[in-house]
Amino acid sequence: MTIAERPINETAPSSTRASKWGAGFDDGLMGVALLAGPANVIMQLARPGVGYGVMESRVESGRIDRHPIKRARTTFTYLAVAGRGTDEQKAAFRRAVNRAHAQVYSTEESPVQYNAFDKNLQLWVAACLYKGAVDVHRLFVGEMDEQMAEQHYREGSTLGTTLQVSPEMWPADRAAFDKYWEESLEQVHIDDAVREYLYPIAVSRVHGVRLPGPLQRYAEYWAGLITTGFLPQRFRDEMRLPWDQQRQRRFDRLMKVIRTVNNAAPGFVRRFPFNVLLKDLDWRIRTGRPLI
Repeated sequence: MTIAERPINETAPSSTRASKWGAGFDDGLMGVALLAGPANVIMQLARPGVGYGVMESRVESGRIDRHPIKRARTTFTYLAVAGRGTDEQKAAFRRAVNRAHAQVYSTEESPVQYNAFDKNLQLWVAACLYKGAVDVHRLFVGEMDEQMAEQHYREGSTLGTTLQVSPEMWPADRAAFDKYWEESLEQVHIDDAVREYLYPIAVSRVHGVRLPGPLQRYAEYWAGLITTGFLPQRFRDEMRLPWDQQRQRRFDRLMKVIRTVNNAAPGFVRRFPFNVLLKDLDWRIRTGRPLI
């Protein structure tokens, strides 16, 4: 059983650090959480409405296939705002996201009907972000104790309610979330078009950047290994990404090395970029620059 496949309400002795949404990241996991970013994007876009909404988006600056760094900044700023932002920061970021989302809706030519204001799709994206955060914490810190897990879950609702998801839509408890997650997997489907769109993201292939042949293949192999390692098996199957015991062992060894290096790094390094995103947001608000 891989880290991504364990039920999220599984408990075991672990860290007793103070719990608050994003506590794992605040404890120095934001940098290593970037490693799980591509896998989380794949999970989100595995719902056809989200996949085609992103793939057909009219918001050029937000296209992850062409502007991965900018899109990553937007996503992690959203996590920072949802977890630690003031009411003013949340309101400003919500307005900016809503302006972008207003341009994301299906047309008569779209094979899937979607709208970025669809609360059910927003709930799915929030659920993916929450589940990804729990998996990262489990892998790099360990299982949360029951109290921490409960508080972390309750406060995880802000990942959806910061936008249009109403509080009552967030599953009542972790058992209800597990049920929601399993039922939602029935709506997961990645067709050929979305799979082709997602594959460069899976191997961290940056638009317009190409390393010399062997280096490119080497980089894509390890990026693909990391992405696939963070994916639950259902998503690997949808993406047609191979996985076996040998790949699992390589992934586990690599994560062990990264965990050791991360634990030895200074706190401000381990907290990057979470520790600068809200300051950057305030600077953008103050200077009138785009927030996303």
